[in-house]
Amino acid sequence: MRDTPAFGSGTLALHAIVLMIVCIAEMIGVLRLPIGIAAIILLPMLYAFAMGIALNPNITRATGRFLTPGVQKFAGGMITIAITPFVAKFGTTVGPQIQPIIDAGPALILQEIGNLGTIVVAFPIAVFLLGMGRETVGAVYSIDREPNLALIAEKYGLDSPEGAGVMGVYATGTLIGTFVFALMPPLIHALGVFDIRALAMSCGVGSGSMLAACTGALVTLIPEQKDLILGLAGASNVLTYATGLYVGMFVALPLTEWLFRKARPELYKLG
Repeated sequence: MRDTPAFGSGTLALHAIVLMIVCIAEMIGVLRLPIGIAAIILLPMLYAFAMGIALNPNITRATGRFLTPGVQKFAGGMITIAITPFVAKFGTTVGPQIQPIIDAGPALILQEIGNLGTIVVAFPIAVFLLGMGRETVGAVYSIDREPNLALIAEKYGLDSPEGAGVMGVYATGTLIGTFVFALMPPLIHALGVFDIRALAMSCGVGSGSMLAACTGALVTLIPEQKDLILGLAGASNVLTYATGLYVGMFVALPLTEWLFRKARPELYKLG
């Protein structure tokens, strides 16, 4: 019987490569790079991510002999399984920190409004600086993770301009979002403007990898506040999943469409 993707030699090579990457990343450990009053914290997760990109068959052709399209598809499906224990661990941190979470209740609920900031920042750049068309609607109405992508796919279809916009941001976020979320918290914390609880809540944007990178950097900065950081970040992530789709559906997406209609009426009519 022909080897299935789960047990083929290509998959064994995939596991060997992943194990090698993990070992190298852990050997390097956490690095701090001082920058003025702040410091950039490089976590093993970042090294592993960078090595994974470098060994991609589209970049390193030699790995293409082992990492065939079937194996790559298998690896993509394994991401959800691999991230499940991590998400479950975050769930266990919410209970012991329930009182601080209750105290931060209004902030946790209202933080979803902050996701509208993607429209404020990205819309002018997309329309007036980059001259984008209807791709703007899908690209800027949210941070474009899985629930947001599903909303665009249902309303417009992924083969539409809006679908191209949401897929572009989704792919970009997958590639560099983890790096950004690992580097930004230490720099923002160094400003002394935001409370650690606010920074912890900002980690929960609905992405497991970004959540891990962000909380990892904060915990490295303030290890004595580890339980509080993980509890608030986990609760924030759950609320983002629970409310983010509805905010996108009833607020962010209609608002983006209205802004695009006002800014580019000729292109809006073509849609």
